[in-house]
Amino acid sequence: HAASRAVSGTFASPSRAFHASRAPPPRARFAPRASAGAGDVAGALFSTDKRPIILFDGVCNLCNGGVNLALDLDPPGKLRFAALQSDAGQTLLARAGRDKSDISSIVLVEEHETYVKSDAVLRIATYLENPALPAAAALGMFFPEQLRDAVYDLVAANRYELLGMKDECRLGDDRFDDRFVADAPNRGE
Repeated sequence: HAASRAVSGTFASPSRAFHASRAPPPRARFAPRASAGAGDVAGALFSTDKRPIILFDGVCNLCNGGVNLALDLDPPGKLRFAALQSDAGQTLLARAGRDKSDISSIVLVEEHETYVKSDAVLRIATYLENPALPAAAALGMFFPEQLRDAVYDLVAANRYELLGMKDECRLGDDRFDDRFVADAPNRGE
């Protein structure tokens, strides 16, 4: 299982900082690298583009709605996206020490940190342009992680029943081509 480590300093989006004295930051979850190859390939995803990558269930309508909302609320393009089922998603899951077949949770992968479940949702909110979302993320941190994750797990377990699913992963929109990562780069690139 992934080890946990508290993030020190501030919990911040590039435009806003919430000091630890106001609300504790979500804990980044780290794990031993699954293999040197997975780490090398995942590292290549961040070698020229440092923007975090949101891993989402590509066939889930609820998840795709969340991606659409994030695209709308992130006009500068601070975030990238990859379906959990894609080559890039599978590689980043392995790098985070998660089972490649586990598509039950949203995962936010920053260059050196990984967030899952409610911690991922709260961290993503800090990158979005709606001023209420970073504030809501800071408030959300006052609730115990076990409670937040229990609510998250309830929604995640019923996401297909709530809004259904697609037969295939989301196809990119030309306006957002640079925001979607489908394939993991080759180690030699």
